[in-house]
Order: sequence, then structure tokens, then C-alpha cells
Amino acid sequence: MSEQVISAENLAKTYRMGEVEVHALNGVTIHVDRGEVVAIMGPSGSGKSTLMNILGCLDLPSSGDYVLDGENVSHLSEDQLAQIRNRKVGFVFQTFNLLQRTSALANVELPLRYAAPLYSEPSLEAERSGGVNGKGKERARQALISVGLGDRINHRPNELSGGQQQRVAIARALINDPAILMADEPTGNLDSKSGKEIMDLLLSLNRERGMTIIIVTHDPTIAAQTQRTIHLRDGVIEEEVK
Repeated sequence: MSEQVISAENLAKTYRMGEVEVHALNGVTIHVDRGEVVAIMGPSGSGKSTLMNILGCLDLPSSGDYVLDGENVSHLSEDQLAQIRNRKVGFVFQTFNLLQRTSALANVELPLRYAAPLYSEPSLEAERSGGVNGKGKERARQALISVGLGDRINHRPNELSGGQQQRVAIARALINDPAILMADEPTGNLDSKSGKEIMDLLLSLNRERGMTIIIVTHDPTIAAQTQRTIHLRDGVIEEEVK
């Protein structure tokens, strides 16, 4: 039996807007095996962004249980949720979310500044490098090499193409060796050639590293490349297609 990295049961999320309650999720149950690539699709207002936020530990459900990589995260404090998120989830967004005035290497190092002692132990070297020691810097460098940017380590985002910026974002997402990689429209801001290269990279991470990947997308051609597609509508799972 495959090991489940995500086990979510009866997730519900209700937002209150004045006196009106908005039910974004209505009893969603989802299980994802370790090493699986899953797409989440749905029209605007279907609840897919809310579901991604909960699965990515950016938000908590109003009710239901969510176990991520063996830890129940359904009722954690914000600080505890942030710690879990930093250790277990890597994010890739449509807009890259890179710091424009820093190098590719410095962008990839960012999660290490919030990670724990392995990469931020007190030392003169760490102090000089802004809190990331030599071991962490080397790991960031290797992450960039692994996504094909070994010759762009010191380039700033404005010196990189859109596809290269997304590769930096993927390297940053991988730096803490997360249990899952969550990609929100990862090819949405790219031309078709760059988009294909990014999808090829994500799928190679799955094949070569066994990375568990969840992709939120509007594009059926992207979803068709995954192992399973979950279709949401009105806060519930409408169907699953393998």
C-alpha cells in the first residue's frame, strides 16, 4: 500500500463577510500518495485556491482533519503552522515572487533564514552572510544547478527570462527538501516553450526524486500530464479523473 503524504477528511471552510457566510469548501476529502502528481482544476469560485491554501498550511479549515506527512495540522497555532509550512511545503507561484534586488542565489537562500539550526547556526560566517552559513549557501547553489541555472547564480531577476525566474522559484521551493511541492498556475505567465520546459522540469523532479507535486491549473493540457485530476465545483469535488 502506498504511503499517504496528504490525508484530508471532510474539510470545510467558511468565511464571514459582514452578516453573510460564504462556504468555500463543503466537506472535501482528498488523499495524495507520496510521489504522486495531482492537478486541481475548477472554475473561479470553485474553492481550489482555498483548498490549496489549506493543503499548503497557509490557512486552517473551519472543520475537518488534515494530516500532512504524518502530522495533524488541523488545529495548530499560526506560529506552529508557519514552522510546518517551512519544513514540509515548497511553493511555486504564477508570479514567481522573487526579490528583485537580490541575486538568484540570495532568493533561493530565503527559506533557510527561517529554517532551523542546521542552516542558521550562530557563527561569524553566518552573520556576514545574513544568517545563512556556508553549508546552506552551498545547498542553495546546488539547487540552482539542479534546475539548470548553474551559470546564472549571481544574476538578478531582471537579468533572467520568465522561464529562468520560474526555475529560481522552483529551486527556492526545493531548498528545504519539502514533503510536497505546490504549484499555483506555474506556467501561467510563460510563453508556450518556456511553459513546456517548466512542466518538463516539474515532472522530472517527480520521476528522479519521487517528489509529490500538486498543481493548481486552468489548463487542461497541464492537467493531462499529471497522474490524477481533481475537479472542484462549488466547494465540493465534482469528479476525479486518472
